[in-house]
Parts: sequence; structure tokens; C-alpha cells
Amino acid sequence: MKRFFRIFIWVLVAAVFAGTFYFLYKNSQDKKDVFATVNPTISTIERSTVLTGKIEPRDEIEIKPQISGIISEINVEAGDFVHEGDVIARIKVIPDASQLSSAQSRVNNADIELADARVKYERDKALYEKKVISREEYETSEKTWRKAAEELDAAKDAYTIVREGVSRHNAKESNTLVRATITGLVLDVPVKVGSSVIQANTMNDGTTVATIADMNNLIFKGNVDETEVGHLAVGMPMNITIGALPDLKPTAVIEYISPKGTENSGANSFEIKAALELDSSEGLRAGYSANAAVILAKAENVLSIPESVLTFEGDSTYVFVRTDSLPEPVFERRAVSTGIGDGINIEVKDGIDSTAVLRGAKIN
Repeated sequence: MKRFFRIFIWVLVAAVFAGTFYFLYKNSQDKKDVFATVNPTISTIERSTVLTGKIEPRDEIEIKPQISGIISEINVEAGDFVHEGDVIARIKVIPDASQLSSAQSRVNNADIELADARVKYERDKALYEKKVISREEYETSEKTWRKAAEELDAAKDAYTIVREGVSRHNAKESNTLVRATITGLVLDVPVKVGSSVIQANTMNDGTTVATIADMNNLIFKGNVDETEVGHLAVGMPMNITIGALPDLKPTAVIEYISPKGTENSGANSFEIKAALELDSSEGLRAGYSANAAVILAKAENVLSIPESVLTFEGDSTYVFVRTDSLPEPVFERRAVSTGIGDGINIEVKDGIDSTAVLRGAKIN
């Protein structure tokens, strides 16, 4: 029994050594590479770029007051539709003390001049009726009296404008009424009742009472990297995708490419504007984020292969074409001429045909 046990142990040890030797031997042998194969296809290749930007009205009009004062009434809010000429706010004038005093002084002086002219006119009228003075002298006196009356009326109107901001003769066109200058949608009303506003002058731009835009005239405004701006041109079509409205996919046409770039995070970019082509702007809001896809180049029904099968050496491009499959696949390096690519597939202009079998990725 002991003899049998010793023999068993020695056989087991020999088997372990033999197995280890065989394993090491197999691992020391060179493994043959195995590659997948790829066949060229006939397809359409498009090289495109995607621009990020926003949907904006072509023109946003800032409505500013024609007189300084305090907002006493606001008739609109953001989102309202207004027509040109609609009153959107009313201003209460806070008169300047010196201007008010000057206007009052003008009224007093005009009143004195009118009283003096009236006395002279009535005296000359009586003298003219008695044939004491000539008709010319009488008419001159009458004209002076009428001019004095007109000056008093103008002085009173100027005083009313300074005090209230409203002309007595044209209250409907008063500067205290802030009116819409275009027909469109109110985008913003940055003031409230009680806010002080100032009119535009050489020292400042004035206070914006409301911002109005025509939402039927929208554009896509975005930026393109300097490496791709040279491929774009005015008149090129774009496909717009709006994140907030995924079902709405309008088209647009490039109408402006900035001649000057701006630096952003160390890279230069150029502003692009494109006119949206829409049947209706319903649901669209100013400021929606959007992406625009632009086809930079397109080749239809061309021979194409995956870009991953290409190898490069200097300025030359190569593929490996299978020349034999038995007993093992044999591949031959062959130069090819390529065209446009989309990052996945690339056009092949010369060097192979549609029957070629190309070496692909290594699979072992």
C-alpha cells in the first residue's frame, strides 16, 4: 500500500512538471495577429459643424421718454402685444424751480406788454376815427396789440409745459405720454410706477421705459471657431434645433459673418447671424438657446471606408488590402487618395474599388 502511494505521488509530480513545461512552451510561441475585415461601401458623406447660440429678434427697440419726470402710470407688461402709437406709460413732470420761475416771469412780462399795447391800440383807434392819424399808424398799433396777445398765449403755454409737461393746445401729443414706436411684443419693462426717468441728451442715453421687438422677424445669433469660419459663407443654409422646443426645427440662412474675431477662453470665435425661416413664431421666446448645424461639404454616392482603417506616413495615406485568404489572410499595403470625411467615414477617390477587402481592427 505504501509502495502504491509513493508511485502515485511521483506520477502526480511528473504530471505537474509536464503541464508547467507545456504551458510555458505554448506561451513562448509567437501569436499570430487576427484582424477584422472591412468592405468599402457606396454612401453619402457630409462634413458639418454645430454652432451654439440663441434665438433673438432682429431689432429690439428701447422706448425712452421725451421728458424727465416720474412714472405715474404704466399700461403694459412684458408679454403684451402693442401697436405703434399705443401709450405704454405716462410721466408726471417735476418742474425745475428756476425754469418755472423764468416761465412765470415771461407770462408777467407778456401780460404787461399786452396791457400797454391794448391802451395804445384803443387810443389810436379813437384818433383814427376822428381822422387825426393815418390808417397806417392805426394798423401798426393794431398789429402790435395782436402780437402782444399772441406772445401772452405762448408764454402761458410754455409755463404750463414747464409745470405739467402738457401743452394746452396739444394735450394728446404731450411729451408726458410715452408711446410705442413700433408694433411688436413687449419684452421688458424695467421701470415701475414712481420710478424717476430722464430724457436722452448729450450727457446720457436716457431711461429705458420698455423694450419692444417684432417677434415675426427672428434671427439665430451664434459663434463659430476660427478653424471653421473660413468654410462658411453668406447664403449657406442652417438647420436649427431649439432645446426648449425639440419638435420645432426651423431652417435659417446665414446673412452675416463678423469680420473680426473675439477671444473666448483662449480661442478666437466669430459671430454669425442667420435669418430664421418660419411660418409662425408662436411659442418662440427671445433668448432661447439653440444649436445650428451647417453642412460644410457634401459628397453623394461615393466610395467610403471607415477612417479607422487608414494609416499615414508623411503626406501619404494607406490601407491594407487582402490579397489572399488561404491558408492565412495576407494583406498588402496600398496608397489611396481620400476626400471629405465626417469623423467616422471618409471618401476614397482612388486606389481601391468596392470589391476590396480591407484590414480592420485587431481582434486578438
